[in-house]
Amino acid sequence: MQHGLNRMSPNDFEGAAEQPFISHLIELRDRLLRIILCVLAVFLGLAAYANEIYSYLAGPLLKHLPEHSTMIAIDVASPFFTPFKLALIAAIFISIPVILYQFWAFVAPGLYKREQRLVLPLLLASTLLFYLGMAFAYFVVFPLVFGFLTAAAPEGVAVMTDIAKYLDFVLALFFAFGICFEVPILTIVLVWTGLTTPADLAEKRPYVVVGVFVIAMFLTPPDAISQTLLAIPMWMLFELGLLFSRFFVRNTEADYLDEDEEMPPRLDKKH
Repeated sequence: MQHGLNRMSPNDFEGAAEQPFISHLIELRDRLLRIILCVLAVFLGLAAYANEIYSYLAGPLLKHLPEHSTMIAIDVASPFFTPFKLALIAAIFISIPVILYQFWAFVAPGLYKREQRLVLPLLLASTLLFYLGMAFAYFVVFPLVFGFLTAAAPEGVAVMTDIAKYLDFVLALFFAFGICFEVPILTIVLVWTGLTTPADLAEKRPYVVVGVFVIAMFLTPPDAISQTLLAIPMWMLFELGLLFSRFFVRNTEADYLDEDEEMPPRLDKKH
């Protein structure tokens, strides 16, 4: 056995070290392919109803357009490509649970058991909050914003919105509200990783309130209604995350270990 080890060259050791790295790359490729196939399958299912989906998305604006006003298509190909663009983006949004699961399955083997029990609920909660943010934007924000914007048009100006411009506008709001509804998850992760504590966050509450209004100013259209409708929920969600973060405080390094789990090298103080 010793003779065999002596005959191993440095290249043999390098090759053995490269194998895990290559296997990780292969697994990453496979999971990315699964994500792409899932998005493609959902897109093919939605493509046949692309026009109906766009009409539903345009509903909040169409309800507030003046009589005899309609949406328009400035570019020649917009009537064809814009609904399909929406269908593709909707397919990505619908596939978010699958995307997060593939991400979870890829990183889970490298986590402690306690970390696995914590990360999975956080992924599920973040998905739900993202969808809630989009639903809040569509059912609460859109009617108020479009009602205000159409009523604020000067006399003699016909409100006729381009379908491509409208899609870009609502997608930006969807993304802004979806991301900003992740505030509780961000708060919990900051406490869980030990970067801060619930007491420190509570002391910084005045700065957080100012910060959410500043963020809302940059992420929403230049009107006070949508900015306020984004800032106030972000503040409330921060308070919610602050409340739940008290259950995720790291007390000791032993919190990472289960009773049947050996001390890992990175935490074992005997080494």
